[in-house]
Amino acid sequence: MAKRDYYEVLGVGREATENDLKKAYRQLARKYHPDVNPGNKEAEERFKEINEAYEVLSDPEKRARYDQFGHAGTDPGGFGQGDFQGGFGGFGDIFEMFFGGGFGGTQRGPRKGADLQLDLDISFEEAAFGVERDVQVTRQEECPACQGSGAEPGTHPSRCPACHGTGQIKVTQATPLGRFQTVRTCSQCHGSGKVINTPCKECRGRGAVRRERKIHVRVPAGVDTGSRLRISGEGEPGTLGGPPGDLYVDISVRPHPLFRRRDFDVLSDHSVSFTQAALGAELQVPTLDGHVKVKIPEGTQSGTSFRLKNKGIPRLRGYGRGDHHVRIMVITPTNLSERQKELLRELERSLSQENRAGEKGFFEKMKDAFMG
Repeated sequence: MAKRDYYEVLGVGREATENDLKKAYRQLARKYHPDVNPGNKEAEERFKEINEAYEVLSDPEKRARYDQFGHAGTDPGGFGQGDFQGGFGGFGDIFEMFFGGGFGGTQRGPRKGADLQLDLDISFEEAAFGVERDVQVTRQEECPACQGSGAEPGTHPSRCPACHGTGQIKVTQATPLGRFQTVRTCSQCHGSGKVINTPCKECRGRGAVRRERKIHVRVPAGVDTGSRLRISGEGEPGTLGGPPGDLYVDISVRPHPLFRRRDFDVLSDHSVSFTQAALGAELQVPTLDGHVKVKIPEGTQSGTSFRLKNKGIPRLRGYGRGDHHVRIMVITPTNLSERQKELLRELERSLSQENRAGEKGFFEKMKDAFMG
């Protein structure tokens, strides 16, 4: 298939200036770059054609030969034929100029170790008042045999012959915008600058081994399910002299048989007989601090809550405590004897008309409380 005219490929006239060529190339390269059109063979071929045209027309000598002799006056190989082998070669750098991304290896230098995560299950009381636990963590640690060098004791790593110990390979590439030098991580030493000729038998040259360690965790008072603690420096070891990662502990609080939580307040229910509710009573209510004496007045309705100040959960960072709210639940008696039923009917009849006027009777209130 005959090649298209290079000016036509870029969409410019033969009188186009250097700036005109550069502007047209940028627009087309942005549109047809393979990373913008993954898997699109047509866009890939179009991108090759655009780069070939710009490489010729942006060079004054090549442009002059092209204007005089056409395609016969240019290099038959064109621009960039080799660059499209091995993942588009230098065009990753062009893409980086346009889109702020780029290719190439990671930069050499100290790198922080990976973070670790652990789930910790604690009781309601432990969440409220805090707890200290020893937990088991499996992690990579520096090999004790080679002290992290990866080389068998008595031997030493040698300087990488590919990068001469720098950990990086410099590559100079010709692009339509000029010659650019890129720096890539050395593939032979993976950026360390060293190669191990005699690997350590203990760690097989990795410089690290897996170990199980006991870590002491201090859970502060006031945490709840979903709280996360960070223990600095207890993660995986860093590389090339970098700091270790951190250990993150995710808290899960087991349900309590009596207590519920609302922020830093504790909620609970306490059952009383209907005579206690009617006449008033002194109750022993369980709290996080043990049993507390609570007086309920006569005529207390089912569902009424009483607040016990500062008997809730300690607030994080030590700013006081929440409250404990006790909800009274009146129990309706069952399986009454005939004598008990008669006494209750007598009590209902003895209620004064004044108590009935404008409101429901005592037993009607009780019925509404449990049926409504």
